[in-house]
Amino acid sequence: MMDRRSQEPAGAPEDPAITMSEAVNQALDLAMAEDPEVFVIGEDIEDPIGGVMKGTKGLSTRYGRERVRNTPISEQAIVGAAIGASLAGMRPVAEVMLMDFFAVAMDQVANHAAKLRYMSGGRTNVPITIRTSVGGGRQFGAQHSQSLEAWMMHTPGLKVVVPSTPRDAKGLLYSCIFDDDPCIFMETMSLLFIRGPVPAGRFELPLGVADVKRAGEDATVVTWGWQVPEALAAAEVLSAEGISVEVLDLRTLVPLDKEAILASAAKTGRVVVVHAATQFAGPGAEIASMVSHDLFGRLSAPVERLGAVYSPVPYASGLEARHYPERTRIAECIRALVGHS
Repeated sequence: MMDRRSQEPAGAPEDPAITMSEAVNQALDLAMAEDPEVFVIGEDIEDPIGGVMKGTKGLSTRYGRERVRNTPISEQAIVGAAIGASLAGMRPVAEVMLMDFFAVAMDQVANHAAKLRYMSGGRTNVPITIRTSVGGGRQFGAQHSQSLEAWMMHTPGLKVVVPSTPRDAKGLLYSCIFDDDPCIFMETMSLLFIRGPVPAGRFELPLGVADVKRAGEDATVVTWGWQVPEALAAAEVLSAEGISVEVLDLRTLVPLDKEAILASAAKTGRVVVVHAATQFAGPGAEIASMVSHDLFGRLSAPVERLGAVYSPVPYASGLEARHYPERTRIAECIRALVGHS
C-alpha cells in the first residue's frame, strides 16, 4: 500500500498562482493517475465542457470516458451509482452541480452513504467523495445559492470539507478521495476563480485540522469557505484601529478541530462564529455552545454568531448583499465584542 502522509509537507515547490478550480482539477488528475479505481461521475463533466466550473477539464481526454462519465440530470442516480461502485472497491468522485440539488439525493446521502459502514458492523466502507458548488453572492436566486453544510453535519457518518484557498482545495480534495468514509467537498463559487499559490505535484492536507489564516490577540473569528476572505478583510480594517483579530479557518467541519477552536478562544477571550449558512440553527450554534461550555467563566464576552438571514436567498443584488455576513458586519460585531465590559 502506498504511503499517504497525514501532515503537511514542508518546503514543497509551488506552482505559480492558480485558481481553486484548477487546484481541484490537479487533485483529481493526481488521484486518477495514482489509483485506477478512482473515477469521476456527474453532469457535463466530460470534455469539451469539463464541468460547469471547469473542475474536470481535460480529464476525459486524458483518462477516457470510462473513468470520466457524463450522467443524466439525476442527482439521486449519480450518488447511488457512486455508492454502488464504492461497495465494489472503487473510489468514485461524484459531482452534484449545486449544493441545493442535494435535496434530490438526500436519501442516498443520508440513509445509504452515511450509514452503510455502521450498519455492516464496519465490514463495508463507502469511500466516495461528493463535490458540489456552493452559491451565494452571485445572484443565482433562492434555489441555487444555499449553503447547506448544517444538513451534512447533522448526519452522522459524513465528513464535511470546505476549502477557502486553492492550496487548501488541492490538499483537502486529495485526502477526501483516499479517505474510506463518504466526504462532502464544498467548492464556493465566489472563490473558484480566485488565484493563489499551490504546491506542485502530489499534495495532501489532513482532514480535521483547522488553519490560523491570521494571528491575533483581541478576538477570534471562527469561519470557513467564502467568509474567510471577508473575515480577513474585516481584520485588516480593525488592525488600523488597534484591534488585533485572529482568523481561524476550520477547513473541515466534520471532523471538527475542537482543540484549535478552544485554544484560539482561550487566547483572545472573545469569539464570533461567521458562516454563510442560515444563522438560525446553523453550524455556528454548535460551535458557540461548545466554546461557551468548555470555557465558561474564562471568556471576556459572550460568544457571538453571524450567519445568513433566515429567509430564502434573494435574487436582487442589493438584498442578497444584505443576506450574508460581510466584512462590514463582521467588523462591527468585533468592535462590539472588544468594547464589551
